[in-house]
Formats: sequence, structure tokens, C-alpha cells
Amino acid sequence: MTEHTTTTTPAGGDAGARDVFIVTNSVDELGGITNWSHQIAGLFHDRGHRVHRIGITPAPEGRRRDLGAAPPYRTTTLYDAHPPALKPVRGVRGRLDLVERRRRAAHRAGMRRRAAELTRLFREARPGAVVIVAQVWAMEWVALADLTGVRVIGMSHESYETCRKSSRFQRVKRFYADADRMLALTREDADLWIRQRLDHVGFIPNPLPFFPDAPSPRTARNVVSIGRLHEEKGVDLLLETWARVAPHHPEWTLRIYGTGEEEAALHAQAAALGVTDSVAWMGRTDDVAGALRDSSVFVLSSRGEGFPLAPMEAMASGVPCVAFDVAPGVREIITDGEDGLLAPPGNPERLADGLRRLLADEELRDAMGERARRNVQRYSTERILDRWERLFALLER
Repeated sequence: MTEHTTTTTPAGGDAGARDVFIVTNSVDELGGITNWSHQIAGLFHDRGHRVHRIGITPAPEGRRRDLGAAPPYRTTTLYDAHPPALKPVRGVRGRLDLVERRRRAAHRAGMRRRAAELTRLFREARPGAVVIVAQVWAMEWVALADLTGVRVIGMSHESYETCRKSSRFQRVKRFYADADRMLALTREDADLWIRQRLDHVGFIPNPLPFFPDAPSPRTARNVVSIGRLHEEKGVDLLLETWARVAPHHPEWTLRIYGTGEEEAALHAQAAALGVTDSVAWMGRTDDVAGALRDSSVFVLSSRGEGFPLAPMEAMASGVPCVAFDVAPGVREIITDGEDGLLAPPGNPERLADGLRRLLADEELRDAMGERARRNVQRYSTERILDRWERLFALLER
């Protein structure tokens, strides 16, 4: 187990303070949930709560995020290395395989030892402590711990439909059933989970990651995409879309921020589509605000999302979005025709229609960008934190 502790005093003082544990698969893995978890941990800390970020395993090589300066709250990783994955057991021969049985027994024993560490940490907490489990895999360890005296909130950070198509669906139903509350990110997803006979489901959206003092001037002829180069993010669909747009707007460049396992294949696809000269591969950036400030349109081409942070960041920067309508969270953030444009999921032609419309009309870009910056403030950190505080108080009754 690795642990990091700081002694920074919370800005909010001790009034109404409680212990808040935020548990995810990892504390240092690249991705939206890690970004959310550290953002919300910092916000809770600033409100005076004693925050502890707990990860189950270290992030895999190549997927580790640099946390920079030590965060102002405690962090713990239960395993020093990722435990070996278990293979599915099939048939009588598999169940009688002595090596596999020993491997599974060792895995379960390791889980119990780490759960005992969680029990120890939870017992150190003051009355009113809350455990927020943001990923269901992590909940498998939390469920083995002694949860006496703490309230547990399980979260799903993806849309109901995306989860339903994965192995996580049955695990959510199993491991979150006994939580004190389950949270989705939108009312629509919460209602769908309730239909699965989970009657303790609510929803709290993600807070705005930032809100720049000044919006983008929207003068640069750049369309921006920000996200991992992974199949779920649909960059291949974006390149198909851009091949339909670039010939009509040769003065514009598509800037793609991100890295990932599909990078080489996507470069080859861009060459095959003849758009190499109008696509700029920007790599990973730690300056999202700067990338958006130097853009005029944002595009989201994902195959699946929960409540995506990137379009919220773009809207806060006054940059209108064109997006696939792949989840309730997307259409919750973007109001089609008012502060952005939505296209049917997986339809490059319709996504291209939206891009061509914005690229050809400066007045429309400006009007939608200004409305986007105004409308997205409903997800301000203060408003979202107030909702969390009300939930904490409700669970304590």
C-alpha cells in the first residue's frame, strides 16, 4: 500500500466538516473520472472537509497522470502493483483446475487484506463520514470492508445505455444495491436505473472544471477535439466527418488533442482520407483552457459518454459545440440549436452538416458561443457542491 499525506489546512475551517473518502480504481490514471475525482476532492477540501482519495491499484504504464505538486488531501493506493487478472472458469475441468483454484484463493485473500485496510481507514473517521465510490470495480473492495458508521454513495459516470452494453451493468446492480445512495449524472439516467428496481437512485451532474475570466475571441480558424485516441472517443468518425468538411473550408484546421493506442491507425486513416494537411495532431495537453482559447468550434465525436467534461470546458470558454447525441449527459449540457448543435450518434454526414453550418456563419458561432458560456454556468462549482452538501445532510439523518 502506498500513501501520501499533507497537512494543508482546509480553507473552509471546521464548521460542518466531515470525513469524505473518494474511492476509484486508481488515483493517478489518465481519464475523466480521475480528473473529476481530484477536482471534487479539492472542492470538498476547500469547503473544510477532511478528504481522502483512495485508489485500488496504480495506473498502468503509459496511462499514468502526473499529479504535479502534492494535493492538499491524503491519497492512498491499496495495491503496489495491479493483481493478475482472473480468467473465466468454464466447465467441470476449469472448476477442478488446482492451479486456477489456488490463483483464485490468493486473489480473494488479497482482496480481503486490502478491504481490511479500508476498514482501518474508515474507523479513523469522525461521525458523519461519507464514502463516495465513483467506479463499480472499486466497490468490490469497499463492499468487503466494515462499513459501520459510514454512509456509502455509489456512482456511475457513464450513461445507462453505455453501462447496459458492458459487463459493468450486472456489477452495478449487484454491488450498488446495498449502498445508501446511488448517483447517476442525469435525471434521465437515474430514471432508467430506477426501472431496474434500484429505488435509491438520484443524480448530481459534474461541476464545471473551470470558467475563464474571458472567453475565446473565436477568431482562430481552428476546430478542436480533446480526448483519448481510443475507439470510444470516435476519432475515426471525426476524421470521416472532417473529410466531408475540409474541402468546403480549406482555411480551417482540425486540431486533435490527445494520445492513445489508436494514434498510428488514425494517422494512416487521415492520410487515406486525404486530410493530412488540414489535421494537426497536438498530443496531450495540460493547458486545455489555452487550447480552447485558440479555437472557434469544439467537436465531440464519441461513441459513448456519461457527462463529458470537455464540452463543458468549451462552453465555459465561449466555444460552441457540435456533438454526437450519444447520451443524456450530452443533450443535458448542449441545447441543440441554442448553444450548440447535436447530430445522431455515429452519423458523420450529420456531424459534418453541423460543422459546415458553424464554420460558414461567424454570427451564428458568436451567438451560440455567448449563449453557451452563459448557459453552462448552471453547473458552477458552488451549485454542484451545494447539492452534495444537501445529500450528505440527508444521509446523516
